[in-house]
Amino acid sequence: MDLEKLQMQSRFLVRQRVRMMVNQYEVRAEAPDGSEGEMVAFAQQKRLAFKEQVTLYSDDSKSRPILGFKARSVIDVGATYDVTDPGGQPIGNFRKDFAKSLLNSTWHLEQPGLGVATGSERNKNVAILRRVWEFIPFANNIPFAWPYHFDFYAGEQPVFSVEKKFGLRDRYVVDIKDPNLDRRLVLAQAVALDALQSR
Repeated sequence: MDLEKLQMQSRFLVRQRVRMMVNQYEVRAEAPDGSEGEMVAFAQQKRLAFKEQVTLYSDDSKSRPILGFKARSVIDVGATYDVTDPGGQPIGNFRKDFAKSLLNSTWHLEQPGLGVATGSERNKNVAILRRVWEFIPFANNIPFAWPYHFDFYAGEQPVFSVEKKFGLRDRYVVDIKDPNLDRRLVLAQAVALDALQSR
C-alpha cells in the first residue's frame, strides 16, 4: 500500500503472531465488511534487546522497510522512541510517562506541526487488575491477554484510540479520528503499546 492510500485509512487491525524468540505483528487495513483486509505493515521485535529497535516492513517478506522506531538511550524507563522513514527522516516520536504509568499506563506522542497527543488507559480498574495479574506466580506463562483501551487526546480533542480485544492472543483495533495524523506514526505507537508495555 502506498503512502497516499495509507493516509486515507481510518481503521487498522493489528494482530500478534505466536513466536518463541521474537514478537511479530501483522497490521492490516480494515475491509468494508469489518474483516481483515490488505496487509499494510509487518513488524518484528527481538525480545530482551538492550536498545529497543523495531522495523515495520510492507509485508512479512521483510524486503521493503516502511518505518522504524528506536529508543534514544539504552536503559531508560521513560525513554523517547524516534520514529523515522526508511531514509532516516523523522516522522515523530513517542515516550512512556513512567510516573503516571505506575497506576495507569500513559504515553505521549508527538508529530512535528501537530504538537503532543497524550494517551492513557480508559479503564483504571482493568489497569490495576493487569498489574495484580503480573504478580501472580506463573501468570505470565499463561497465554492470556487482558483487554484495554487507550484513548489519545490533543488537549480536549480525541485524535486516535487503540483497543485491545479480549482473548488468548493480542489483537487490536486502531481508530484514527484526526485526518492530519501520520498513519505511520500511529502504527508505530500501536505496535509499541504491546511490544513495550511491560517496559
